[in-house]
Amino acid sequence: MGEERVPAEREAALDVVAACGFLPLAIRIAASRLAARRTWTVSVLAAKLADERRRLDELQAGDLAVKATFELGYGQLEPEQARAFRLLGLADGPDISLAAAAATLALPPQTTEDLLEALVDTSLLESAAPGRYRYHDLVRLYARSCAERDERPEETEGALSRLLDFYLATVTRVYALTHPGDPLPRLLEPVEHQGLSFAGRHEALDWLYTEAHCVLAFAQQSLVGGRLRRAVDLLWAAKDLAESGANSKQYASASRAALAASRSVGDARARGRAHTVLSSVHLMAGRYAEADEQAEQAARYARRADDPAPVFWTNNDRGIIATNQGRHTDAERYLRQAIQDSRADENGAGEASALCNLSRLYLFMGNKEPAIDLARQGLEILDRHGLTMRLANAHYTLGVALTEAGRHEEALEQLHDALDGFEANRQRLWEGTTYFRIAQAHLSALRAGRAAQHAEQALAIGFIGGDQMRARVLITLGRALSTLGQADRARACWQEALTLHEQQGSAEAEEVRGLLDPLSAV
Repeated sequence: MGEERVPAEREAALDVVAACGFLPLAIRIAASRLAARRTWTVSVLAAKLADERRRLDELQAGDLAVKATFELGYGQLEPEQARAFRLLGLADGPDISLAAAAATLALPPQTTEDLLEALVDTSLLESAAPGRYRYHDLVRLYARSCAERDERPEETEGALSRLLDFYLATVTRVYALTHPGDPLPRLLEPVEHQGLSFAGRHEALDWLYTEAHCVLAFAQQSLVGGRLRRAVDLLWAAKDLAESGANSKQYASASRAALAASRSVGDARARGRAHTVLSSVHLMAGRYAEADEQAEQAARYARRADDPAPVFWTNNDRGIIATNQGRHTDAERYLRQAIQDSRADENGAGEASALCNLSRLYLFMGNKEPAIDLARQGLEILDRHGLTMRLANAHYTLGVALTEAGRHEEALEQLHDALDGFEANRQRLWEGTTYFRIAQAHLSALRAGRAAQHAEQALAIGFIGGDQMRARVLITLGRALSTLGQADRARACWQEALTLHEQQGSAEAEEVRGLLDPLSAV
């Protein structure tokens, strides 16, 4: 194209190369088109290639065409191979497992594997790893154009519906294994696929986190027509991904899309559940006003749809939200209702969760011994029922209560048990939050060095609660550093904490100003 044109529009040039999927032939064609059109800027071609439906048509110049290369291979396929090529290209996601492909095609795994390996041999498919397959970006676009041209609409919809059933059934099995006794699995939309079976929760979690990007991408893609309710339920059943740290942003994006989709079609049941999911997303990020608004809407649409499923979760979430907002009377009312509803439904996990959240409320109110007792009640219920996934939360709650009561060694024992549980269940953000609480316990026990170490670990990992929690971690780190004689570092921590609290409009900003004033006078 010439040395002048590309550097002048570097970002647009990178967009063009990315749209070409880094395929040399496609890049050559793109460059040829620009070289022949001196009046075109690189941005013009980048805009044309941004439209996925027209991208393959744009990538042709003279006798060169990307599509022609793909057509050559596609024309040599056997009918069953061609069908597999078309249908497996429909699903969003970075790749697809053999089991998911078999469900999509409605074929036995061995037959499916033979078809996929044949596609690998023709270079129309890539073997990402044993048992996993992926399309080059441009090949996927070609596969979808073939499906649009050569498949009946009911067949493409059937393939996508089967894959959604597979994901929902399997994610539900994972949830049931990791949250035994939790009522959510029986409240989800029915599906026709049985899903995969797992030997235990560790194997189930391995599957969930391996498939996370595929599950979330396909859930977002499926928020249409007859798949809407199942897609929303897939997000709800996969909610542990939101707390993992690695998948939180993708989960949040899919949750917002779920609400928009259910709102646009006026489906009250789907909308109530989408509000429930999005409320949890905001809650984990520390956006309490937004979380409360979503929880209120969830309850409203659940009543409208006569859907009992969101009831416990909305009351529990609103109790947590009101606690963090200092609305103690409201918080106790919501949490007591959540406990009552859980007991009526014999939902041990829900009862334990609400008891632990009531414990945290009592701590905010200064009632330390009742808080410890409530946390122990929640812990005993979870331990008795083998509810391992949330056992870590109960250890965490009890550890925080014991720290507030000045029982530091007992607190650290509980918090380290919590840390082990969160690590085992891949809850990365909760790990970071627990490191923060361990730092608080050490600081309270006058071990400033260890407090600073654990606070820094929390900052490195991340935590539940967003910027408001980050500010609290920085305050603790600053206190530890100040005790260690590192006044400049302490001041930097407190200054950042003050900025965060002021941005949030938090009353805790005054506490930080009190910490900074003596240092400012030095």
